[in-house]
Amino acid sequence: MEKGIGISPPAKEDEPDGGIPTAETFLRLLPMALCVSALVIMLTDSQANDYGSISYSNLGAFRYLVHVNGICAGYSLLSAVITAVPRRPAVPRAWTFFFLDQVLTYALLAAGAASIEVLFLVNHGDRAITWSAACGSFGRFCNKATTSVVITFVVVACYSILSLISSYRLFSRFDAPITCTTRGFEISNLQG
Repeated sequence: MEKGIGISPPAKEDEPDGGIPTAETFLRLLPMALCVSALVIMLTDSQANDYGSISYSNLGAFRYLVHVNGICAGYSLLSAVITAVPRRPAVPRAWTFFFLDQVLTYALLAAGAASIEVLFLVNHGDRAITWSAACGSFGRFCNKATTSVVITFVVVACYSILSLISSYRLFSRFDAPITCTTRGFEISNLQG
């Protein structure tokens, strides 16, 4: 039997993955589309009536949500382009994706949590500080804000999956740093 017929050679450590980059690229593009939609919904969220007017820019949590969604959309596009180009695995690239995926996951989670708190107060009010519920008067504003926050939590779920993928890639592909003790000092040598 001739060598290589019907048998695919095993993947070497310095070759790019086969089908994984396509799935990862899609998982990086999906949050971009979702972030842009959440951002546009929140940016257009304002309402005026006989009781006054309200806009997303009146509430700091919603402004923070808009900024984080914008940053996430930009990073998602950039990271999707980088993962779509097949390259050899490198330690700095793996650490960068791992670190930035973690940062964005937690920034999005914080923005979503702060926005949920504001939505709760807008829906129910707070009698202790005489803040009345506003959603009875500004229902369309509350519905659009809720939609934007729900989309943001879907993005958090996507980035949680991406964080798992980037951590798996980093910690399964590259060895831990080797530590050597010389004269009482510990010296780490990164190998990858």
